[in-house]
Amino acid sequence: MSAARFTSVVLAAFLLLGPPASAQQASDVIAPESESGLSAKAPVHARTRMVVAANPLAAEAGLKVLRDGGSAADAAVAVQTVLGLVEPQSSGLGGGAFLVWYDAASKTLTTFDGRETAPAAATPNLFLGNDGKPLAFFDAVVGGRSVGTPGVPRLLETIHERFGKRPWAELFAPAIRLAEQGFEVSPRLGALIAEDVGRLDKEPAARAYFFAPDGAPLPAGFLLQNPDYAATLKAIATGGADAFYRGPIAERIVEAVRGHATNPGGLALSDLAAYTVEERLAVCAPYRGYDVCGMGPPSSGAIAVGQILGIVEPFDIADLGAEDPESWRIIGDATRLAFADRERYVADADFVSMPKGLLNSDYLKFRSALIRRPAALEADAVKAGEPPWDKAELRIDGRSLEQPSTSHFTIVDEMGNVLAMTTSIENGFGSRLFTAGFLLNNQLTDFSFEPEENGQAVANRVEPGKRPRSSMAPTIVLKEKTPVYALGSPGGSQIIVFVAKTLIALIDWKMDMQAAISLPHLSNRFGTYELEAGTKAVDYADDLEALGFKTKTRDLNSGLHGIAIDSGGLTGGADPRREGVAMGD
Repeated sequence: MSAARFTSVVLAAFLLLGPPASAQQASDVIAPESESGLSAKAPVHARTRMVVAANPLAAEAGLKVLRDGGSAADAAVAVQTVLGLVEPQSSGLGGGAFLVWYDAASKTLTTFDGRETAPAAATPNLFLGNDGKPLAFFDAVVGGRSVGTPGVPRLLETIHERFGKRPWAELFAPAIRLAEQGFEVSPRLGALIAEDVGRLDKEPAARAYFFAPDGAPLPAGFLLQNPDYAATLKAIATGGADAFYRGPIAERIVEAVRGHATNPGGLALSDLAAYTVEERLAVCAPYRGYDVCGMGPPSSGAIAVGQILGIVEPFDIADLGAEDPESWRIIGDATRLAFADRERYVADADFVSMPKGLLNSDYLKFRSALIRRPAALEADAVKAGEPPWDKAELRIDGRSLEQPSTSHFTIVDEMGNVLAMTTSIENGFGSRLFTAGFLLNNQLTDFSFEPEENGQAVANRVEPGKRPRSSMAPTIVLKEKTPVYALGSPGGSQIIVFVAKTLIALIDWKMDMQAAISLPHLSNRFGTYELEAGTKAVDYADDLEALGFKTKTRDLNSGLHGIAIDSGGLTGGADPRREGVAMGD
C-alpha cells in the first residue's frame, strides 16, 4: 500500500470519529523528514482523553470507547484486540503484557503482571541440545518449545473487572468487525511478512494466513480477513477469559504446541487453567523531584530505568544538553552499569531473592562516582555491584536473547485514570504457531538458555511456573503524587534505553513528548555504542570514539508512545519509526 493509500485509511478512521480540532491529523502520519533524519510528527493536544497506539485502527477503537463513556481499562480491551489483528507480529491474545495503572479516584498507582509462565513440564535444560550446549536462537523459537502460558486475555479481564465501566462484550466489537470485514495489510506488516520467509511460511497454519496460495507474502494493501479470530473474540466476549483458558480454544493451543512435528513444547491444558494475573506494587525511583514508576520483577524495566536515572542524577546533564557528547558518555556508562546489575540479579522475584538495594540512593551514588572521569569506563570496570541484601545469595551473570517485537500503548480517560501497557509475543511472529486466529508467543526464550555455570545457578533460568525476565518498561511519572508523563516502548532489552533516554529528554532537556520520542537513539548496553542509522546520532561517532567507546551504526526501531499531562490538558507523541498515532479530544 502506498503512503498516500495508508494515509487515506487513517483519514477514514479520523472522519468516523468526528473532527475535534485537537485530534490526530492524518498529515501527521506521513510527513517529511525532520532535521534528525526521522519523519516529522507534530505533538497532538487534547483536553480530556487520549489514546496513543501502534496502529491508527487500534487508536480509533480505543478513543471511541472513551467517547462512549468508557474508562482507560475499557479502551485497553478494544486497543489490544485490534492490535492483535492488525499488528499480529508484535502482540495479541497468545502473548503477555505488563500494565501500570493510576487510579484517579483513589489517587493510587498499581501494576498488573500478565507475563507468560513456563509450563509445569519445563526444566532448566529446556534450551539445551542433546550435546548439552545452548540451541541456536531460531532452533529454540520456532515451534512449541518456546511457548509459555499466555497472559493477555486474563489481564484484560482483570483490569476490566476492577476499573471498567462499559459492558465487556461491547469492547470486542471493533476487532470482531475488522476481522470479519477485513483490514488492509499495513506497509510494516507486509514488509515483516516478506522478511520472515523461510520461517513463517514453514508453519502450515501461518502460511495459509500470511501468504497467498502461490506462496507469495501478502503485500501491503491486501484486504485480509480473519474469521477464526472473530470467532475466538466472540467466545471470549460471551464467556470471559475462561473461554480462552478452558475448552475448545485451549485445546487448539495445546494441540498446536504439543503436536508440532519437529519442535514440540510442554504446554498443557492444566497450565492454561491455572494461569493467574498478579497485581504487584509499583517500583518507583526518584529523579529530580519526580517519581518514575513502573513494573517490578519479573520485569527489569523499572529497576534498570531507575538505576540509570539515579546514576545520571548527580551530573548537570541539563546544562550539557542533548547535543553534547559528554551527556551521552554519562548516559551510556550509567546504562552499562545498570545492565551489569540486571544480568546478574534480576529475575522473577517469586522464585529468586534479589538485592533490596538495587535502587538504594547510597548505592547509586557509589555507582555514579565510578563514571566521574573524562572517558568511557574500561570493559573490566563494568561489572555488577554489591547492593544491600536482605539475604545473601550467590549469582553468576546470564544473558537472554530478548527480541524487539512488542507493542506499547498509553491511554488517559476523562476521569483522569492513566494506563501504560507494554504487550508482546516476543520475537516477530512469536513461535510462528498460528491457531484460532492468532499467533502464539515464544516468550520462554527470554529465559537464559544456560541454566548454570560451574555449578552456580543463573537467576533467570527456566523453572516450572516461572515468568521469564523482561525489559518491558511501561512507565508513569508522578510529580507531587500526580501523573505528569506516561509512556513505554517495544524494543527488546533496548526498551530500557529508549524509555530512560526519553525521560531525560522530557525532564532535563524540557522537550515536549513528541520531540522527546523523536530524538535519535544512542544506546550502550554492553560496551559498544549503538547509533541509530539514518539520523543525526551517527554524527556522534567520532566524539564518542575519542571518549573511548567503540561505535556501531544500526537500526534502533523503537515504538515509543507517550502522553504528557498538565493543567492545560494532554500532549501525545507517537514514534515516527512506526505506524503509531496519537488521537484525542
